[in-house]
Amino acid sequence: DLPEDFNMVEITLTITNINPYIVVSLQECERMNTLLGEIRKSLNDLDAGLKGQLNITEAMERLNNSLFVNSVPTTWADKAYFSKKSLGDWFADLLLRVEQIAKWIEKQEVPLSLWISGLFNPMSFLTAIMQVTAREFVLPLDSMCLQTDVTNMFEVEEVTAPPERGMYIHGLFLEGAQWEKGRGLEQGC
Repeated sequence: DLPEDFNMVEITLTITNINPYIVVSLQECERMNTLLGEIRKSLNDLDAGLKGQLNITEAMERLNNSLFVNSVPTTWADKAYFSKKSLGDWFADLLLRVEQIAKWIEKQEVPLSLWISGLFNPMSFLTAIMQVTAREFVLPLDSMCLQTDVTNMFEVEEVTAPPERGMYIHGLFLEGAQWEKGRGLEQGC
């Protein structure tokens, strides 16, 4: 089943402390609602077309063909995040993304470890980290930079408390490099 849209009015009314992390979570909700709305509308239109209640359009034919070959329809991909997954895997991934956003919004705090590649806009989250740090130390945002420390935690469940400063993330990918698990920072690069 397709998840329900996030009720932005209700969510906004329950927020007690607006901070950069909450702003990012609200942006993620909005983007997810846009994607879910497109999926819902296109599937409802296709269903009505197949039942003879609407004329079949070229867009409906393309959607039907994509579903038949287990690929993500272009109209969905245009409103989604980059992915090369098949439709089934993409949808399972979508459900995990909705779950992460829902927990984040419900608790009004960032998870102990955030699935960074599960965001529509990971850079906005990284910018939020810099904003929070800049405010904490009363420094200009443009003087901030990101520093990544690799931990010895291999499972999300190993994170039991937030870091002293910054955030734990998982799902970060390296391009043009490799990391050897268990070899440490000096030997792993």
